[in-house]
Amino acid sequence: MRSMWKGAISFGLVSIPIKLYAATEDNSIHFRQLHKDCKSPIKYEKICPVCNKEVSDEEIVKGYEYEPGKFVIIDEEDLERIPKSTVKTIDIIDFTDLSQIDPIYFDKTYYIAPDEIGAKPYVLLRDSMKKLNRVAVARVVIRSRQDLACIRVFNDNYMVMETMHFPDEIRSTNELPPIRNVDLHENEVKMAIKLVDTLTSDFSPEKYDDNYRKALIEIIESKIQDRKIEIPESPKEENVLDLVSALKASIESVKEENTAKKSKKKKGA
Repeated sequence: MRSMWKGAISFGLVSIPIKLYAATEDNSIHFRQLHKDCKSPIKYEKICPVCNKEVSDEEIVKGYEYEPGKFVIIDEEDLERIPKSTVKTIDIIDFTDLSQIDPIYFDKTYYIAPDEIGAKPYVLLRDSMKKLNRVAVARVVIRSRQDLACIRVFNDNYMVMETMHFPDEIRSTNELPPIRNVDLHENEVKMAIKLVDTLTSDFSPEKYDDNYRKALIEIIESKIQDRKIEIPESPKEENVLDLVSALKASIESVKEENTAKKSKKKKGA
């Protein structure tokens, strides 16, 4: 795995040389846009609408639109004035309980691995957080953007860093339409709790598949090999008269699925 960032974790007066590695990858299927007539990929050019000509990268500058149609130009000299104390450094600000950070703040995950000379302070920080059951809140600059970050122990051996949104980047729920008051029947609440309890299990990520991606790959491969595409029928939705009936039907469906899974395991054993 190739590292995508090299720097240090600043932990009090301790500096821990580390490397960051992307912890996730995008397995989505991406399509090219083609010209319908000749099937050639569409080409995009940078065109100035006023001068009506193609513009090269050397002719492009950064501009911030502070009012509609009005821009202020920001050049490299302006960017160099920004303090660089956090560049190539992950500055730990606080330690806290992970439960105090709502997942809405999390953005992207990176593995943190020590550089050759950073193993000892790396293990020291990792084990300290593990014993105290704490995570670190830090600041980091990646690709010219400063982010909040959460550093935590992962799989007992490594640490990971989650980049986080700043508070002003989280939209307020006040912008959402209000939820009207409803009266819940005691039986509805009991059935809903029973359904949740029936569906509760340990989190095993390997049991979750991207069914849409699998089906899309099958269609693509079928078209490449000029095979007939078999499209499975969608299950018919039954008309459920009321909420309690829907909950009961759901519970029975889950029980049947669990029984079928258990019988398959016994046959396979």
